Amino acid sequence: MRVLVLAGLLAAVVARRALILTTVDGASMAPALRSGDRVLVRRTRRPRRGQVALLRYPPLPSGAPTGDQLLLKRVVAVPGDRLRPAWADPDVHGLGGATVPPGCAVVLGDNRPSSWDSRHYGFVPRERLVGVVVRQVSRE
Repeated sequence: MRVLVLAGLLAAVVARRALILTTVDGASMAPALRSGDRVLVRRTRRPRRGQVALLRYPPLPSGAPTGDQLLLKRVVAVPGDRLRPAWADPDVHGLGGATVPPGCAVVLGDNRPSSWDSRHYGFVPRERLVGVVVRQVSRE
């Protein structure tokens, strides 16, 4: 009996460290995710193309999010992928035609006009990735 209780406690601790519950704030991922939606994120630094990733980014000039802010964006390219010349309209950061370097990803918001994403800050280093959305828990 003690072994089962200990195993249950260990599983709860591991799950708590591996999963994050967060609330979407903003319209950059609409219509897939809307402001107020709650999502469950699995910690990983190896997202696959098409997954929605949770990432942190350092402060940049002109009103960009702070380093403490978490962003939800769709992974559109992973290491080794070659970006087509018109991969994002507009290609503000000039990544079109480049190959994604090892340890990086390219992310875009589903709602491009209201998204601050790789078009603005370039490749996302693996160290900035927190995890990937595994499930939407509730819809606002």
